Amino acid sequence: MTYDRILIRYGEISTKGRNRNLFVDKLRRSIKRVLHDFPNIKIEAQRDRMFILLNGENSEEIVECLQGIFGIQSYSPAIKVGKDIDEMKEAALALFRKVYREGNTFKITAKRADKDFSLDTGEINQTFGSHILVNIPDLKVDVKKPDINIVVEVRKEACYLSCENYKGAGGLPAGSSGKAMLMLSGGIDSPVAGYLSMKRGIEIEAVHFYSPPFTSERSKQKVIDLAKKLSRISGGVALHIVPFTEIQQLIQKQVPDNYTMTSTRRMMMRITDEIRKKYDGLAIVTGESLGQVASQTMESMYAINDVISTPVLRPLITMDKGDIIDIAHEIDTHDISIRPFEDCCTVFVPSSPKTKPKLEKVQHFESFTDFEPYIAEAVEKTEKLIIKPNTLIDEEIENLF
Repeated sequence: MTYDRILIRYGEISTKGRNRNLFVDKLRRSIKRVLHDFPNIKIEAQRDRMFILLNGENSEEIVECLQGIFGIQSYSPAIKVGKDIDEMKEAALALFRKVYREGNTFKITAKRADKDFSLDTGEINQTFGSHILVNIPDLKVDVKKPDINIVVEVRKEACYLSCENYKGAGGLPAGSSGKAMLMLSGGIDSPVAGYLSMKRGIEIEAVHFYSPPFTSERSKQKVIDLAKKLSRISGGVALHIVPFTEIQQLIQKQVPDNYTMTSTRRMMMRITDEIRKKYDGLAIVTGESLGQVASQTMESMYAINDVISTPVLRPLITMDKGDIIDIAHEIDTHDISIRPFEDCCTVFVPSSPKTKPKLEKVQHFESFTDFEPYIAEAVEKTEKLIIKPNTLIDEEIENLF
């Protein structure tokens, strides 16, 4: 017995009212993007569930790809059969034999959405359970913790049989909560912040500040690899590489050493906000965790935030480093993040950065230089890459398609 579809069950989408169709469509698009390497599939979206029709594609490979897609509560490979009882029984037996191993226990779980069906849920359990017991010697029933749970779901249009259930990633579909710019540094925190933002339905575009020759091509590749990991969730992520050398050197000349970190973060915020405006984003996402480093104290964030009025989302703000590292391992970004290639913040870090900077002082230090033309030039020269799980596409090439 070969699976012919995968049943997708919704998570929070089920609680949505009038906007439910919008969320369902976003989820369908996310699944389609992630499964672009399976050209024969067809996606059928319904109000309370979704089906991926396999049309000969490998169900095991698709099951693995679905694990990281937000908006899915759970999913099961399944087969569709008619509502003839004998046909259903034989299909259930064939499906059971596909997964059964000697010594396994089982049970039948009936779901009867079609109230006109001739058997009620108790009769379905008894009829199908008896048929499997008769045909499989020495088989035992365990209704509490079975090794195999055959789900027999009778709906108006057909009967669906499944026996494997996979937990989904939960959350909301990508893009259902709008777009934000993720400040992707290359460290452990910012990819995790991006991941958690995407889980709440945010479409992210990553912004990375690159300062050659002080930062190497390998540090740039490190960020591209992190973006690839995040792109597996949504099918693709735009990455903006900002040339930042000139601005950083200017800050080193004009701002006292213990305030350079604060000023640097302020300029990054201003540039990220300009890129946000250019690409119609609604917020900025950072990997800041309160008190973790000098630039992440309350006083520092207050001084840094002063340069923009855009909402700044900080998914990690109350998390301990150990918890952040655990998530980094889960999403497979940790080993990339710890590669020993420094980003522009660590290269230019002052020996004693101010942990409680005064807004008036940093404004005063910056007032002697007009940073506007440098910011405009950095935005103009920003390189945009389209990152997909297995490919890297320059924006100019992408626009040809």
